[in-house]
Amino acid sequence: MVAVRLRTSAAPSAPALLLRPWHPTDADGLVELHRDGALRRWTSSTVDDAVGAARWVREQRKGWEAGNRFGLAVVEPGTSGNGERLVGHVVLKRPASGSPSAEVGYWTAAHARGRGVAPRALQALTDWAFTTFADDGLERLELLHQVDNTASCRVAQKCRYELSTLLPAAPPEFPLDGHLHARMRDV
Repeated sequence: MVAVRLRTSAAPSAPALLLRPWHPTDADGLVELHRDGALRRWTSSTVDDAVGAARWVREQRKGWEAGNRFGLAVVEPGTSGNGERLVGHVVLKRPASGSPSAEVGYWTAAHARGRGVAPRALQALTDWAFTTFADDGLERLELLHQVDNTASCRVAQKCRYELSTLLPAAPPEFPLDGHLHARMRDV
């Protein structure tokens, strides 16, 4: 497992964020967050119980080991001895070493929405991806979402992911049309 710990700056309405690989101890918090109907609507994975959460966390860790999926928990660091608070997830999906493109994704916990968590976490992931994989040929990051997910569209635009293509629906997994946003590496 690669030791990655990314920090974002604080926002007017929220403290700085820490992005780090998922830990088995995150499973209980993950179950709680996945009770949110909006989160379940926009994500492709469903976590219903402790067993499912432990499996999900193991899959995130396996992605790191394989070097093809880099999932990071987004947390607000604790203060005065309090523990971290889970506020979201970001992921970089790399199909193969040397590929010029990769996909990013994210979700935000219900209690953290509206505080700039998704854009700050996505920007940190974007910067890390382009820096870490520049010598391996990474030039383009892609972000996909359903057309009716206007919040994700705003996050993409805030992070300079330009709308590139309208994707046709592909039921049952993708029942609605989608947007493909892309960001090129700054040179």
